[in-house]
Amino acid sequence: MLTVDFDTLDVRKGQLALDAGCGTGRHSFEFLARGARVLGMDMDMESVRKARYTMHIMQGNGQAHAEGRYQVHIGDALRLPFRDGTFDRIICSEVMEHVDDDELAARELTRVLKPGGRIAVTVPTYISEWMFNALTYEYFTSPGGHVRKYVPRRLVGILNRQGLRVYAVDFRHALHTVYWLIRCVVGLHLEDQPLTRGYRTFLTYGMGSRFMERFEGVLDNFFPKSIILYAIKK
Repeated sequence: MLTVDFDTLDVRKGQLALDAGCGTGRHSFEFLARGARVLGMDMDMESVRKARYTMHIMQGNGQAHAEGRYQVHIGDALRLPFRDGTFDRIICSEVMEHVDDDELAARELTRVLKPGGRIAVTVPTYISEWMFNALTYEYFTSPGGHVRKYVPRRLVGILNRQGLRVYAVDFRHALHTVYWLIRCVVGLHLEDQPLTRGYRTFLTYGMGSRFMERFEGVLDNFFPKSIILYAIKK
């Protein structure tokens, strides 16, 4: 399940890409499949291990492009261990709402992006976060959870101040808005509650279905879970 559109980000074979906050690697996998060299980075060791294992399997069974290369490491978006202007493409998906200093995170991501390079930053929409917060106090008080809500103008301003020019905006994952509404109603800590488990199964089997993709695309106009900003470094 991709949040970022790789055609809009203009990902090409041979580019060096950073997946900052890669989680278990969903965007890193697509970089690898398109022949990019990708460095996945996350603060959670278990996620790093899963991402590394899956990309190893991808290369072993031919799902990765022959020219694709990967590394996955523990890392902090506020202290990126890379030289200035290292990467051609960067994805920072569902990370900014977690960090203590989003201005510093944007500055670091911009620093390691090459001039003319492109970045995609995704965060939850303000309306979805407002609904979840209204339904349960757990949403913004759980350890490791979200620490702020974003309106698009605020996030655009953060990127602009670092010398990034936003060239495209998109909205995704309306069906996941429903999933988190269910979680908030039944209790965030009850991941295996029957209703939650059943809807998660529905989402899992729906992935890859063109009908479901088009259906969700229509719903994205009304209650998307994520907003995606695509920007280029001046």
